[in-house]
Amino acid sequence: QVHLVESGGGLVQAGGSLRLSCAASGGSFSKCTMGWFRQAPGKEREFVAAINWSGRDTYYGDSLEGRFTISTNNAQNTVYLQLSSLKPEDTAVYICAARIGYALGYKTWDYDYWGQGTQVTVSS
Repeated sequence: QVHLVESGGGLVQAGGSLRLSCAASGGSFSKCTMGWFRQAPGKEREFVAAINWSGRDTYYGDSLEGRFTISTNNAQNTVYLQLSSLKPEDTAVYICAARIGYALGYKTWDYDYWGQGTQVTVSS
């Protein structure tokens, strides 16, 4: 059973940065792609970024304006999401997901496993 645990969220001022981590266990991730989504109160879950486990290919949501970076550490089975130049509208629960297969996905139904999420709050 694949298990995903996020960490690294918190309260930060506008313009600040955070690095989120997603520790993956319980599976063979060399054939997976990993994604980050976010969900703000009262809004639908939004795609943020995806990466294949080799780190060679990445894909980002349209609204991010190049402020976020996804990466992997294969030795530690961990996926990171670096958040920079944060804005109050980035406030949300950030959720890690895993997809069995090599194609990068950006829809929630593309993913097979989900973490519980980590809260990011950006103050103005």
